Amino acid sequence: MAEPPTGRAYLRLILLGAAIGIPAALVAALFLAAVHWLEHWLWGEGEPPWYAVVSLPVLGAVIVVLARRFLPGDGGHSPLEGLSTSPTPVAYAPGVILAALGSLSYGAVLGPEAPVIALGSVVGMTVTHFVKLDKQGTAVLSNAGEFSAISALFGGPLVAGMLLVEGGIGLGARLLPVLLPGLVAAAIGYLIFIGFGSWGGLNAPGLVVPDLPAYTGVHVGELLIVIVAGVLSAFVVAWVRQLGLRVSTVKLPMPALLPAGGLAVGLLALLARALGANSQDVLFSGQASVGVVATADSTKIVLILLATKFLAYAVCLGCGFRGGPIFPAVFLGVAIASLGVVWFDASPTLALAAGAGAGMAAQTRLIFSPLLFAGLLVGASSLDAIPPAVLAVAAAWLTTKFLDRRAQPTVETVAPAD
Repeated sequence: MAEPPTGRAYLRLILLGAAIGIPAALVAALFLAAVHWLEHWLWGEGEPPWYAVVSLPVLGAVIVVLARRFLPGDGGHSPLEGLSTSPTPVAYAPGVILAALGSLSYGAVLGPEAPVIALGSVVGMTVTHFVKLDKQGTAVLSNAGEFSAISALFGGPLVAGMLLVEGGIGLGARLLPVLLPGLVAAAIGYLIFIGFGSWGGLNAPGLVVPDLPAYTGVHVGELLIVIVAGVLSAFVVAWVRQLGLRVSTVKLPMPALLPAGGLAVGLLALLARALGANSQDVLFSGQASVGVVATADSTKIVLILLATKFLAYAVCLGCGFRGGPIFPAVFLGVAIASLGVVWFDASPTLALAAGAGAGMAAQTRLIFSPLLFAGLLVGASSLDAIPPAVLAVAAAWLTTKFLDRRAQPTVETVAPAD
């Protein structure tokens, strides 16, 4: 990569990044509001009737098929490939929005982070049509839009900025000048959500974790619990991806595979309901249900949610829905850690911090961003939960790297045949 610009050219990029932060955040807010409004309109309050649980994911799959087949951009980035920060052309925006609405609002087990990143990139790319920039400047502004939009999902500019740092660590000392416009955009954009002065800002729906007790003091037994939870989270997330890859290779055309996947997800949610869990905790990204599993007091319910969410997540990854892969992985990590709450009377706040960090680390293969995210989730009154969360994240990251190395020879053997 070329050396970052300096002087007036660099100041111009920073100012453009700050300017992009506001519209990118507004676009993200409008998109998230549309997802939640449509979800509320479709599903209502409480447990929906059985036919809605089965039919709505199928109907959403049909919408995704239409978006991918008839609009440019294939509905956005495949969640099987992880998060992408590559620039998204403006022409892809309608397909990204329609495919994401058909996935997220209709119950697919994926998160909003991928379409939010794509729409933030679209805002940045729109600006480049009016401002003359080189290739590097275009990429910087695309990233600025992305991280302004995503800062609302991850509790502010710190997590978004750390994602920038960890994603571009290969640049070495050149990273900081490239990072600054994106970080400024994330900070300015986040003001749209928290407000300033007498303006209260916009409501940015994130993880819902009500009434968690403060966590103070660490016990030796809990350190062992979070390490085991980190290792298991890495295995579970790796198995989810492997199953998702198997689903993606099923010999069905996309217009048939997607509705079949939607039907499977609906049936898994109904199965969970029949066994005593809430079908809504199986469907969707897990943002609104992570508090439920973190405070669960029944091994049966935790295992039901863990198994059905695991399968539904893998199906959604592989059958062609569009969304992000992080939040369902966070849910699985918290579900695994919450077994320590049920079996050993560990703190649910500790389970939330350690499980969320481990699940995010296993999915993203990052370290510091998951830790920051975990800290923001539990808040300042529970900072004692962060040292154990470090161990959970480290265990998840090391196990994931071990599994990646173990799988690498298989990938190298299969790749030439493709």
